[in-house]
Amino acid sequence: MPSEEPVKLTHFSHGMGCGCKMRPQYLEKILKSLPVPSDEKILVGTGSSDDAAVYRINDEQAVVQTIDFFTPIVDNPYDFGAIAATNAISDIYAMGATPLFALNVVAFPCKTLSPDILEQILKGASDKAAEAGIAVIGGHSIDDNEPKFGMTVTGIVHPARILANNHALPGDVIILTKPLGTGIISTALRKGIADSSDLAVAVKWMTTLNRQASETIREFDVHACTDVTGFGLAGHLTEITRGSGVEAEVHFSDMPFMPNVRKYAGLDAIPGGTRGNYDFYSAYINWDEELSLVERYMICDAQTSGGLLFTVPENQSEDLLTKLHGNYCPEARIVGKITGIGNGSVTISV
Repeated sequence: MPSEEPVKLTHFSHGMGCGCKMRPQYLEKILKSLPVPSDEKILVGTGSSDDAAVYRINDEQAVVQTIDFFTPIVDNPYDFGAIAATNAISDIYAMGATPLFALNVVAFPCKTLSPDILEQILKGASDKAAEAGIAVIGGHSIDDNEPKFGMTVTGIVHPARILANNHALPGDVIILTKPLGTGIISTALRKGIADSSDLAVAVKWMTTLNRQASETIREFDVHACTDVTGFGLAGHLTEITRGSGVEAEVHFSDMPFMPNVRKYAGLDAIPGGTRGNYDFYSAYINWDEELSLVERYMICDAQTSGGLLFTVPENQSEDLLTKLHGNYCPEARIVGKITGIGNGSVTISV
């Protein structure tokens, strides 16, 4: 349902999508100075780098809550709203939880852009929430010089069935459910070099809910799970390995990428967030010398509404992948393995 407005939303913001996240080195330094809450009902909080907060209500129920918002990653307002909603709801799915409802978070330049643009953003988000089986029941808005949109989403999960990102075990294989490249493709869009068909593929993936993937993997012994967003595959995998006290190896040749990502990266369509990820997470990564800088950026690319990244015992991986491929996750594949106990280092091979 595209808008008729010719406005290019990406020209109204300094960053794009999850690529406008604060740099990890900046954020980590600030968070270290803050106290860690000690409430025993907090099952997942600021003590880990997880996707959402989890608070136990009783022995059978825990509430899961997340918030995510960002600047436009595409020009079409309806698609922007749908992508932002998909991205926000994904954090609930990454925790193994079921979403219940959402609230909108809106910043909009009321004097610069038509209210019809905002209406289309909200419509895209509302339609995607409905697809997830939840309602948008409120929100908050401010007048801002730069458009931003997202959601806070509340979900529920059994306390014993939380999928955190810090319980990976040696011998697990690492599975990714969506291809990479949204940051590079969206930057190519802003530079005016992205092919419309490549952009359409990226939008398709960014508006694909992780619902089917999440519901499928709950049937297996998944040990650690997250979704791949602003810190790229390299960053989010490093969060798994550092949090779990393990080491991992992944292979560039096993990674799924969207069409022409390498071409655009070679034309310097590299988001600032991707460069920041490479600079920060390389301290934890053993890069194969044969990998070019372009290929390294592709692994570090700041994703928006990316797939689930999780670890599972190797003897369950074949059955799991078969079910994922039959449940709307055709690109799901094994990309690496947890190789042993360690300090969180990740080896990225050709």
